[in-house]
Amino acid sequence: MRGRTEKLSRLRKSIADRMVESLRVSATTTQVIEVDVSKIARLRDQAADDFAKREGVELGFFPFFAQAAVEALKAHPKVNAVINAAEQTVTYHDVENLAVSVDTERGLLAPVVKDAGSLNLGGLARGLTDLTERAHTGKLGPDELGGGTFSISETGHTGALFGTPIINQPQVAILETGAVVKRPVVVEDEAMGGEVIAVRSMVYLSMAHDHRLIDSADAGRFLQTVKVRLEEGAFEGDLGLS
Repeated sequence: MRGRTEKLSRLRKSIADRMVESLRVSATTTQVIEVDVSKIARLRDQAADDFAKREGVELGFFPFFAQAAVEALKAHPKVNAVINAAEQTVTYHDVENLAVSVDTERGLLAPVVKDAGSLNLGGLARGLTDLTERAHTGKLGPDELGGGTFSISETGHTGALFGTPIINQPQVAILETGAVVKRPVVVEDEAMGGEVIAVRSMVYLSMAHDHRLIDSADAGRFLQTVKVRLEEGAFEGDLGLS
């Protein structure tokens, strides 16, 4: 690529047009929260081998983030909506179709896990892995690239701590997950009688949202629901550990 000029590919041009249009249409703002996923890290250590044998896919952090987000959409339907500016209406979806950003050699694609709200952790992990693999091999069907009601993007695989994602129109929000890193943090320890410094697995989650519909307080409540679910780490039933 060094030292040459070339035309943008059709996919690259389409991505560029959609990103610019999103920034033009939506009143986009971003909120970032910090989440302690140490309990999930321990569950992964305990269940990874059995999960891989049972589900046929590896157990990463991303399916946990996806499940927590999908559950939060049910509690906060405003985030799972679409605005029709021309008709001045808002439609609140009654299904959670999760669009997943996948970085391919040709460009960014966003295949959709349809009815993600009906899936357990294993089902989500299989769906995410299948769509990601077929996005890289060019085997996605046209119907798998549309119909998303909310998007999630994993920037952590590049080592980034967090990003400021662009909303996938006509949706009103997108959640981005950063890298999970171990670092010292201050935590409450009742046995020690107060605050202590401990090494924990931490991650930043950032959500871009359309301020035309979702106020900062709405976004904050959604993110707190996701945070509580992840820090609680009650996924033993999905992992066959209960």
